[in-house]
Amino acid sequence: MSLSKAYSSNYQITPHHQTFSSSPTPRTLSLSSNSTISKQPLTHNAKLLLRNPITTTKVSLSNEEPQSWGVTESKGELEVDLATDGDVYRNTLRLVECSMFAAVSGLAYFLSNSLAIENYFGCFFALPIVISSMRWGVAAGRKTMVATAMLLLTLSGPVKAATYLFMHGLVGLAMGSSWRMGANWCISISLCTFVRALGAVAYVLISSFLIRENILSLITINIHASLTYALTAIGVSTIPSMTSIYVIFGTLLLLNCGFFVFLLHILYAVFFTRLGMKSSLTLPRWLEKAI
Repeated sequence: MSLSKAYSSNYQITPHHQTFSSSPTPRTLSLSSNSTISKQPLTHNAKLLLRNPITTTKVSLSNEEPQSWGVTESKGELEVDLATDGDVYRNTLRLVECSMFAAVSGLAYFLSNSLAIENYFGCFFALPIVISSMRWGVAAGRKTMVATAMLLLTLSGPVKAATYLFMHGLVGLAMGSSWRMGANWCISISLCTFVRALGAVAYVLISSFLIRENILSLITINIHASLTYALTAIGVSTIPSMTSIYVIFGTLLLLNCGFFVFLLHILYAVFFTRLGMKSSLTLPRWLEKAI
């Protein structure tokens, strides 16, 4: 009895039903209660990754592939556009050349007016427009003329801009257009002479408006007086009519403009020949043999 009491006091026997019914606390619960990771809330991206990591990986790959393809295609298109025979390169070169010619022409006209040497360099003011028309077409020559007029409008005002436009800009555009289309020199000289004469009349009208004086009437009166004096010196007592005075005035104006335009044609033909653009010109036989 004493041995049984001692054994029972040292060792406590657990019943069989308590062994299977009582379960110890799971270790996972103790870890979840003591872990610092479980106490922090999961972000939205982490939840999506835990739910379906394979699908999210596929979506990310599908989003990256078109981007790489797009970069490759854009690089190929960029290389094609920047080629020397591409449209982007040619349009950029045309824009740069037209801007350069307009700046040179405008500054040359501005400085010649400021230094009172316009009569010495007047034959070169239409040259940039002709070069632009011959190289890039009639539209490029028109853009060069308009850009030069806008530059002079900013630098010198509307009077100088209108003077350049009527006396030099329209003549250069007409000459460049006729040469670009391969017209004969007779047609080109006639067209440019008519345009130059109209520009001269427009310039006289603008000057008359600015000084508040009719310059055309003064010109016709002086022509009438000079002609009457010449006829009287010869011994003819007739007085010329105003119609004949207007005819004489128009004839002299056309002759002046015709000689000026003819000299411009010869000068520009020699200039283009020296530049290596003789094949694009339609020269008369006598000038082609002389050059």
